[in-house]
This record gives sequence, structure tokens and C-alpha cells, in this order.
Amino acid sequence: MNKNVLIIGGTSDIGFAIASEFAHIGFDITLLGRERDALKVNANDLSIRHNINANYYFLDILDLSSIDEFLNNYKQVPDGVIYSIGYLGDQAKAQNEFDEAKKIVDINFTNSMKILNHFANQFEQKQSGFIIGISSVAGDRGRQSNYIYGSAKAAFSTYLSGLRNRLSGKNVQVITVKPGFVRTKMTAGLPLPEKLTSTPKMVAKDVIKGWKKHKDIIYTKSIWRWIMLAIKIVPEKIFKKTNI
Repeated sequence: MNKNVLIIGGTSDIGFAIASEFAHIGFDITLLGRERDALKVNANDLSIRHNINANYYFLDILDLSSIDEFLNNYKQVPDGVIYSIGYLGDQAKAQNEFDEAKKIVDINFTNSMKILNHFANQFEQKQSGFIIGISSVAGDRGRQSNYIYGSAKAAFSTYLSGLRNRLSGKNVQVITVKPGFVRTKMTAGLPLPEKLTSTPKMVAKDVIKGWKKHKDIIYTKSIWRWIMLAIKIVPEKIFKKTNI
């Protein structure tokens, strides 16, 4: 019987790319998301292309009752869970409309805890499993252009760090993935620098490589580790005057 990985965000570009990489090495896949037709297409694609079992469930991450319904009905304990839902949102709108700010934070952080806590408890009990969370380099330091999105990702990264610390002695692997620029539906239309921009497939391959090597934090592209290190050491007195 194949191992199974649950992809929360099965229609996101990065989520589906990661699903494809795990399917390629023989994992059965369960996709979660709001777009039923797209989920069905993706599940069929994985099943046919990789000769594995792939299914899907409806989940609206903004609706806590939807999360409860899924958790109550999903009886299987997966071998791994990947949270790949992201929402960049509109920074300018979020500064003036709290609903937009709340949506950014709920999708990227708050509501992820409800579902990840559930599986973390299961993994802790059975003393095995892995959790992979797709965060962002935007969470490494607040910047005026996207600090609400960045603050949500910073909180998500801190949550994963605490989860990793809690489960480190329980044979449960927790990985924080911090992509830089990635060409996805979420970033469509943005002027992204070619040399610093990756693709969902590149991110997925880095995730698989890091998972196999038991990495704790993965920057992708790897150059972003050094870019963010340089940005983080700039003194606040200077940084606040920049437009980085």
C-alpha cells in the first residue's frame, strides 16, 4: 500500500507541482480546495500520469465550518500534510479595508492552524509523519509594499518553527518553505526579476530534495537565503528610509 500525502491547496500552482513530485515517487495523493472541477482534473491527471491513487475533497479555508466538516469526515491518517494555500491580496486595499487585511491573514496563517493542529496531534500520537508549510521570504522582514501579507507569513513561519520544536522528538518532520518570487497565478502581471524568479516545478523539486534530506527550512531559489540575510541585518534606522 502506497503512502499518502494530503495537499491543502490542490489547485494552486505550487501545490499541484508538489503533488506531482510526490506522485512521481509513488505517493497516493489527496487534494483539497474550493474548485471542484479543477480538483477533479488535477486528481485524474496525477492518477493517469503517475499510476497512483488520487482523490479530492472540497475545502474552503476561509470557512471554519468547511474545515470542521472535512476533518470530521476524513477518517484516514495521512503520512504527510502540505499547506500550499496562499493569498497575496491587495496591500493598499488592506490598509483601508479590514476585511481585506483579515482575509490575507486568515488564508496565510490563522485558519491554517485549525487544520494543521489536527494532523500534528495525529502525527504526534502515531510517532510519524511530516508537515510542510509554504511560507514566504516576505515574512523575514516587514516591507511597506506587502507588510500585511508579510506579517501573516511571518506568523506562519513562527508557528511552523514552534511545531517543529514540539514534534522534533516525536519522529515528525516539520519543514518551512520560503520561496522568493515564483511565477504563479497569484503573481500574474507582476514585473518579476528573471534571475530571482522560480517556477512552481522548481519549488516542488526543492521541496522533495529538502524533505529527503530532513531540512528544517528551505529557501527557493537558494540565493534568497543570502538576500534575506542581508536585508535582515540592515539597521532599522536605515531600513525604514529605504524602499526595498
